[in-house]
Amino acid sequence: MKVHQIKIDFHVTEQIKRYVYVYIIEGKCCYLIDSGTYGSEEIIKDYLHSIGRSVSDIRAIFLTHAHPDHIGTAAYFQNKAKCRIYASVGERRWIEDVDLQFRERPIPNFYQLAGKSSVVDCVAADGDRIELEEDFTVQVLGTPGHSADEVSYIIDGSAFIGDSVPVTGDIPIYVNKDDTLDSLRRLEELSAVHTFYPAWDKAYTREEMQVKISEARNLIGMLQTATATVRKEIPGGNLEQIVQQVCVKVNMPQLMQNPLFKMTIKSHLESCQE
Repeated sequence: MKVHQIKIDFHVTEQIKRYVYVYIIEGKCCYLIDSGTYGSEEIIKDYLHSIGRSVSDIRAIFLTHAHPDHIGTAAYFQNKAKCRIYASVGERRWIEDVDLQFRERPIPNFYQLAGKSSVVDCVAADGDRIELEEDFTVQVLGTPGHSADEVSYIIDGSAFIGDSVPVTGDIPIYVNKDDTLDSLRRLEELSAVHTFYPAWDKAYTREEMQVKISEARNLIGMLQTATATVRKEIPGGNLEQIVQQVCVKVNMPQLMQNPLFKMTIKSHLESCQE
């Protein structure tokens, strides 16, 4: 098995520049882990050609979750390559109906990023083992938190973990704090995995990922403490006010740039009320 990493740059807004990594797993055939943003088809096709492959070599796309920067070319390659799409049952509804996703999770430039709906051919559930080729098996690990039903894929000692690990110095986005912490624990316990491939950076060794997981826990703890403090300081404050003050408390004004960060603080507020 050979792993290829393709960086896809995009803008959420004119001010918010982001990127995501798409992975090509090369065996006898090719398999995509996530599919980047709408319009990045040519980048992926050019890379395939550079390694002596073509679109017709793609046999399956494994989506970690349904967010626009992960599903954008799935419909294109499903149509062109006649390949199967794997995703979890909880992410399926947003993949198969991008209009529904936009109504429930509107972000700027949504359709320019998400593109068209695609059909999930096979549900990938926690604990599943999917045989692709001889000696080529995909193990599914549930890693929700960033998204409601995100999954990671483990292949031959490598884990493709999507956005399941919040990153210090970036904008932490998750819909459920407790699920995120549990997913970090599950990833930390993957003793048979030697390489981790996130959607947001280079490949990490197991030891390097342990550090990232520890940093993520600390970040979540800091946000929880700040949220609890602000909630006491401005009882009855609305979400906008609380988010603004949390950003001040943690000295991270850049967090206010991303509208999805509100969901992160909302998750912390719900935890405060438990």
